[in-house]
Amino acid sequence: MNNLHSAVLIAVIAVVTVMLRAFPFLVFNGRRKVPRYTMFLGDKLPYAIIGMLIVYCLRNVSFGALADWLPSFISVIIVAVLHIWKRKTIISVAGGTLVYMFLVQAVFV
Repeated sequence: MNNLHSAVLIAVIAVVTVMLRAFPFLVFNGRRKVPRYTMFLGDKLPYAIIGMLIVYCLRNVSFGALADWLPSFISVIIVAVLHIWKRKTIISVAGGTLVYMFLVQAVFV
């Protein structure tokens, strides 16, 4: 991949990202009421995303030994508790990831 190809690729990705971020503000610019379905999705999607992340992270967990599954399930509990407590997706995911990395590198070596 040459430099021109890389620059064009980055430019296209940047333009699409900006357009996707700007789209809701262009459509719902304060003059139109946000549809109930859109508000419903805004309320429910964070929980669905966390659920999908948990399923994705646990898809290859083996129950052969305690060290294979216990760090994953402790981390899932941490993610759930942090998300219920703080209601911030980034805090939940980061907290669960940090706990998991600590457990697999320091506790269950």
